[in-house]
Amino acid sequence: MLSPVRASANSKTTRILLVDDHPAVRFAYRALLEEDGNANVVAEGESGEDVCTLYFQHHPDLAIIDLNLPGIGGLEAIRRIVAKDTLARILVFSAYESEIQICRALEAGATGYITKRCGVSQMKMAVSSVAAGNAYIDPAYVNSIASKRLFGGKENPLQILSPREFQIFESLARGERLGDIGARLFISPKTVSVHQSNLMRKLGLQNVAQLVRLAIDCQIIDSSD
Repeated sequence: MLSPVRASANSKTTRILLVDDHPAVRFAYRALLEEDGNANVVAEGESGEDVCTLYFQHHPDLAIIDLNLPGIGGLEAIRRIVAKDTLARILVFSAYESEIQICRALEAGATGYITKRCGVSQMKMAVSSVAAGNAYIDPAYVNSIASKRLFGGKENPLQILSPREFQIFESLARGERLGDIGARLFISPKTVSVHQSNLMRKLGLQNVAQLVRLAIDCQIIDSSD
């Protein structure tokens, strides 16, 4: 596995890869990150594929990425990076606020997770913490996630899905067609259909309308999507 040399803790600036599919959002983030001179955004991207390509081109100290990215998506990009670089420091900065999304990101290998509701000071705190090799989770979700994992609280029903099934569940909930999902994930529509059947069976769902309702209830998508 590739484990590139990291900048030392005494380095003056943190080299950052920033990936979000909205140029205006990236512009704003970059300005905030670089305003105090402690960070330098060395590369920007807009897709899941960009995350992987740019990460291994630039070997940043920290990658800040959204989960809802075109192509393979943020979760799969995280898995691919961590599979090759176990020292990767990845901070997810996402609009997703559901605990299942946070847990999935951490399971994929992300080091930290904050939501786009957070303030500038919290964002910089998270960047500093993750860049230093420490985990950071939005404080609003820490206690709830910890209690469910440690003390047997009620689990989100989507936890039983495999990473691929969860990826397809989310895509179906957003209204993507089987062919489009297959093309984006580089698998056949038939394979997507098999995954759809398996996840519907696991979740006890009879149709896509029920799937969408569950996605809304679990805060995977918003009712206005």
